[in-house]
Amino acid sequence: MKVHFVVHEAFEAPGAYETWVRERGHEATYSRVHAHEPLPGSIADIDLLVVMGGPQSPSTTREECPHFDAAAEQALIAACAAAGKAVVGVCLGAQLIGAALGARHAHSPEKEIGKFPIMLTADGKANDKFAHFGDVLETGHWHSDMPGLTGNAKVIASSEGCPRQIVEYGNLVYGFQCHMEFTPEVVELLIAASEAELATLESHRYVQQPATLRAHDWQAMNGQLFVFLDRLMQDYAAQ
Repeated sequence: MKVHFVVHEAFEAPGAYETWVRERGHEATYSRVHAHEPLPGSIADIDLLVVMGGPQSPSTTREECPHFDAAAEQALIAACAAAGKAVVGVCLGAQLIGAALGARHAHSPEKEIGKFPIMLTADGKANDKFAHFGDVLETGHWHSDMPGLTGNAKVIASSEGCPRQIVEYGNLVYGFQCHMEFTPEVVELLIAASEAELATLESHRYVQQPATLRAHDWQAMNGQLFVFLDRLMQDYAAQ
């Protein structure tokens, strides 16, 4: 399988997604837009598009962030979804999927930074790609916004701080507001980029500080992500 990553910032790394690609023997290509690498000119060689997170939003303009072209990314997402490719968006990537399909992103009721449980909805429990999650799963978080919902979107999981943690936009198209790709290395990059901000957020009930963030074990969550990705690609191959 050929997996293409859109990476918005060096500190929003693919993490466990890259581990899964490597362990399964898939091929990875990249658009590191923070380094001014272009988006793919063709989707012919993409089986799975993974759009990562970032501090931007779908409404961020080129004037505000010259290396981020929200319209171009949404066009890429829409083209992949229409062509029957598998698409996964993480955080900003999830919001871009919703926007590409006609749904406006929104602010989350709570800022969430750290490791907190998500709860599967009835739709989530009925979806065999998520059956292994159980009713509750602890996942990573680092966000203030959440993806919009299209008319046929299904909320797969929510948390106490955010009602849209995982959204199904189609059988092969999923938005993850939560960060199941976190590894110690990725979290360290995020802390380095945000340490000053974190110090101002101590009063937020769903914001953890660096010492707590560094103490978490992310491996069980990564394993659950790998099973989801395996099942997603099985459905892709079967179509």
